[in-house]
Amino acid sequence: MTAELSRLRPEFTLFQRLKAGPGRTTGYRLTTADHIYKLSQAGELLYRNARYDAEYAIDRRGVAELVESGRTPVLHMGQVAGATAVGAYPIRWVKVLLWCPLSVTEERCQGRGDKDLEARLKVWHETRHDLLDHADEPWSLIIETQHFPPPEAAQAIKEAVMTGVSAEVHDIRKLVG
Repeated sequence: MTAELSRLRPEFTLFQRLKAGPGRTTGYRLTTADHIYKLSQAGELLYRNARYDAEYAIDRRGVAELVESGRTPVLHMGQVAGATAVGAYPIRWVKVLLWCPLSVTEERCQGRGDKDLEARLKVWHETRHDLLDHADEPWSLIIETQHFPPPEAAQAIKEAVMTGVSAEVHDIRKLVG
């Protein structure tokens, strides 16, 4: 999805979160848990979370560097609290919820050859519960990715960013079943 966004508008740039721990390394700025802790203590983090036996963080400086260079940061988030927390950074954010059923998630993970399938399915369930717990959270756009191929979804996101779509409450219970 992010690759499609960047193809449509080169200024759309994946924000590479800080990561300390095992697992995938592509798309992250690798660091240590101690460094993330120190940034947190200094008030330099917008959001911090742990998942897949690793720690992740979104740092103010990293977001600022993208914005100051004329790029539009694209953040991949898995928690409602994180999507809300980054709002503390003073730019106009467009909150997009990408969703698909469990069966589609499983099929995609298998197609990618993910070796941690059970962990990813567990996270799907955690995300569903998180969304249900925050069903009144406003979203600018909701895309059910099983119905829209990445080029179409990216186009919808681009249009939402360009027109400044406001966030509003959607029927999350209907969406996640």
